[in-house]
Amino acid sequence: MLKSPISTYGDHEDPYPSLSDFHDYEPNLEFDDTELHSASSVTDLQELLPATAEDYLESPVSDGTIEENFEAELGGGCGLEEEEEEVEGEGEDREGFRDIAKHGIVDIVGDDTCGRKVVVVSACKLPSNKLFNHEKFLKYLMFTLDQYVEQDYSLVYFHHGLNSKNKPPVSWLWSAYKALDRKYKKNLKALYLVHPTNFIRVVYNVFKPAISAKFGRKVLYVNYLHELQQHLPLSQLPIPPRVLQHDQQLLAKLKSPPNKSPSGLAGGGAGVEDKERPTQQFGVSLQYIKEHNHQDPIPPVLKDCITFLDHPDALETEGLFRRSSSAAVVKGVQEKFNTGQDVNFQLPADVHTAAVIIKTFLRELSEPLLTFDLYDEVLQFQSMSKSERVGNIKQIVLERLPEDNYLVLKFIVNFLSKVMDRSDLNKMTASNLAVVFGPNLVRPRGGHMSLNAIAPINLFVELMLQHHHQIFVL
Repeated sequence: MLKSPISTYGDHEDPYPSLSDFHDYEPNLEFDDTELHSASSVTDLQELLPATAEDYLESPVSDGTIEENFEAELGGGCGLEEEEEEVEGEGEDREGFRDIAKHGIVDIVGDDTCGRKVVVVSACKLPSNKLFNHEKFLKYLMFTLDQYVEQDYSLVYFHHGLNSKNKPPVSWLWSAYKALDRKYKKNLKALYLVHPTNFIRVVYNVFKPAISAKFGRKVLYVNYLHELQQHLPLSQLPIPPRVLQHDQQLLAKLKSPPNKSPSGLAGGGAGVEDKERPTQQFGVSLQYIKEHNHQDPIPPVLKDCITFLDHPDALETEGLFRRSSSAAVVKGVQEKFNTGQDVNFQLPADVHTAAVIIKTFLRELSEPLLTFDLYDEVLQFQSMSKSERVGNIKQIVLERLPEDNYLVLKFIVNFLSKVMDRSDLNKMTASNLAVVFGPNLVRPRGGHMSLNAIAPINLFVELMLQHHHQIFVL
């Protein structure tokens, strides 16, 4: 189990504890940290901290729920034309960041074990400072995060590869911390710092006066990749080869190596080792579930979860499908479904758990509901004229989807239409649901989806939800 990021280190608080009982190796700095030490010694952050620091520091009394102005922030009141213009505008903005995006420093991957979107930042992909615009990179990072910060999300930072040639100046780090204000910190539920070095400790000590205790508790130090496995499906993470190699070198230095190494962590779905069970729901195909479910094309897990959520108290829950749940609870519920046990959800405690289970089921299907073969067609969808889009969706859904996939998709969309009908209370418009469900309905072979794929996938799902009466046969 992950420990708190704060522990005793001599006479001081140590922000860099080990997450494993056998950790006894601390790598050296990858570059000179004179700049950081001098910044810390010359000033007590008075020169860095503005007088109105409380304007951007995270409130210590935040309860992690959605703000009352949630709908306004999401632009939930706009119509279809406005929403399409916004999506297309995002595409234009993304084109402006092409020189930054080409490096692949930032990735968005599927949900973690708690049902949260995962943002991945890889330091080893940062180019030389002589060739890189850090200010523009910060804008690109904020542009990317803006699409996900209104829902619970996790962030993974692969630190290995930061060196004297590509490390940003401490002044930029401070600017980034100020720019990523409470809007970005509030729904960030976990920040995984993978392969930390002394540099992380020094930066922490420099910024410590401005870091709230609540945000500090979200920071989790990960010394080895296998420690991420209980929280993130490593097979979905775009781990750079340099990071994998570095992790293997660290493991080789251990006196007592762990039972598992990164090379053995390709799995991710719960219950993968139990696929032969007739009651298996997660990590298998729709056909497998149908064959062991009296030829009923609708999986029991979807029936049970949607039946439970198809209740006014659940449908009107603010942030439905945006909030995460306990990883242990989700894993326990998955195991019950996989072994054919009855799952008795209770209102209101289990609303978000049932919602996460639906997303997890879709994400762990051996083939996505909108099949691998349709992935490229969905990506080309945004290039079509507006007048052609709905017809194209209808053609894909009615003519290209296997019958069982169509029936399951229709079952889910019919339920989501009820969620949209109560968007004034739950704040889940078609646009917001598309952000949540898009990557779980559509994904490429291999599982790694580029940032450029997100906009067309979300637009496809959004229009499918908005025009469901025209698309699905009654």
